[in-house]
Amino acid sequence: MASTSDISRGMIIKLDGSLYSIVDFGENKTARAAAKVWAKLKGVDNKRSIEKTWNSGDSIYPVRVERKTFQFLYKDDSGYNFMDNETFEQIALGEELIDAPQFLKDGQEVSMLVNTETEQPMSVELPDKIVLKVTYSEPGMKGDTATRTLKPATVETGATVNVPLFVNEGELIRVNTKNGEYVERVKE
Repeated sequence: MASTSDISRGMIIKLDGSLYSIVDFGENKTARAAAKVWAKLKGVDNKRSIEKTWNSGDSIYPVRVERKTFQFLYKDDSGYNFMDNETFEQIALGEELIDAPQFLKDGQEVSMLVNTETEQPMSVELPDKIVLKVTYSEPGMKGDTATRTLKPATVETGATVNVPLFVNEGELIRVNTKNGEYVERVKE
């Protein structure tokens, strides 16, 4: 059992039957009333973002979470299949637990947040930036480079990324998995 004085950024707490990650927090003090502690919370097992206020010293219920490295194996009817790199156990998860499923490729390592109390996976995070091969792209027109013009390109995972005109089919590009944007071209 913890109190509001133990709150920190990134902590995961149980609130009203759901799990939330603390994004930001602070304290409001007034001369006449007791101090209040507020927090901005982002849902771990749901997509809600809320704000919550407690009286100073109230109890909160933190959840112990472990970050484990898993390897993506394949996708089938049961979902996305991952293997624990330490125990070689396999687990199938639904698409809603993965932060950017369109960029998953076979053999890729990901971080999985696991609730240590229930051993249930809570979310899967891809690395911030990954390298993908362009499998299809229209050729860029010469002379169209006066402005930062982008064209759609299909990468090896089947996702579409907007890339600059100079990127051609067969080249490797680095993609930001958080916003799905092109970062740079990668030399082989």
